[in-house]
Amino acid sequence: MEVRSTETRGETSPQLNTYHGVKVLVAMSGGVDSSVAALVLRDAGYDCIGATMKLFDGDSRCCSLADVNDARDVCFRLGIPHYVLNFKREFAERVMDRFVGVYLSGATPNPCIDCNRFIKFNSLLMRAQAIDYQMLATGHYARIEKSGSRYLLKKGADGAKDQSYVLYAMTQEELSRTLFPLGGMTKEEVREIAAAHRLINAQKKDSQDICFVPDGDYGAFIEARTGTKTVPGDILDTAGTKIGVHKGYCRYTIGQRRGLGVSAGEPLYVAAKSARNNTVTLAPDAALYSTTLTANDLNLIALEHLDKPLRVTIKTRYLHKGSLALVTQIDEHAIRADFDEPQRAVTPGQAAVFYDGDVVIGGGTIQGQWDCPQ
Repeated sequence: MEVRSTETRGETSPQLNTYHGVKVLVAMSGGVDSSVAALVLRDAGYDCIGATMKLFDGDSRCCSLADVNDARDVCFRLGIPHYVLNFKREFAERVMDRFVGVYLSGATPNPCIDCNRFIKFNSLLMRAQAIDYQMLATGHYARIEKSGSRYLLKKGADGAKDQSYVLYAMTQEELSRTLFPLGGMTKEEVREIAAAHRLINAQKKDSQDICFVPDGDYGAFIEARTGTKTVPGDILDTAGTKIGVHKGYCRYTIGQRRGLGVSAGEPLYVAAKSARNNTVTLAPDAALYSTTLTANDLNLIALEHLDKPLRVTIKTRYLHKGSLALVTQIDEHAIRADFDEPQRAVTPGQAAVFYDGDVVIGGGTIQGQWDCPQ
């Protein structure tokens, strides 16, 4: 089944002409991307307001007072209203608590996906509609196009910045009410536009870390969130022999090599975690490869259902380049993928997002515990 459409590099979203004049709430983080998104929409004639989400208190790399001030400054320069919206309760329940729960289950979460799924394109979109703003816009590098009766989610034209992976959970209703003005632009073009309009954040650095864990210490965050210390346990080899002691299984992720505290005659990597047994299993690099995966919590975008196996390219993490596979829908909520070539460190809890060319077919959450060869 063919779902590809033409490239639009260097162009803004084709939706912009379709929905000219509509009232749009622009999610503004204080960064350059969302600021230029607002600028593009304003210049296209939209009735825009800017909204910065307050997600939590404390030190962070998003929604800080400085970020709010940057967003407000940009809105003032653009001549559009700016508001700060409180989503702390929703963010705590749907993102931070889920983050902790997934780690404690032995898997590795992607909170950016949850933030998009439950906060930006759910809670924020509903807030926009409640105040009679029909559309929501963000600074994501992705594209939305209408094809027949369905909306398609496509990769951004800038391959180095494409964010379609973290947007795979969007529904048809959400896609129909969302604008991605930067989808056809490159990051360099966005910064040039910001500089030309003297936006305060034209050269502002992008945030790279999880916003609510700015120091990267997931274990400490989980301890603080739960009020419970992580419990040390056994580090095992693939034969089940104890070879060390870990600092809490939730502090490790599949494929990790550094910080293991184990000496061996060859490099060892985290190959499995067991929440039930409080163990971490290490193995040589060769044991990290898998030819299949299953993913549940399935969301399909380009199709309603996979009626037959489909050849796709699958990304198993955000920075993965993608690998060829045959994907089969095994029930209403799950798929199985069989890769052409073994894939390294496929990690439970991460997303498997599958593409036909630049079109997102759908995605789901990777399941299973790693089975290390003996």
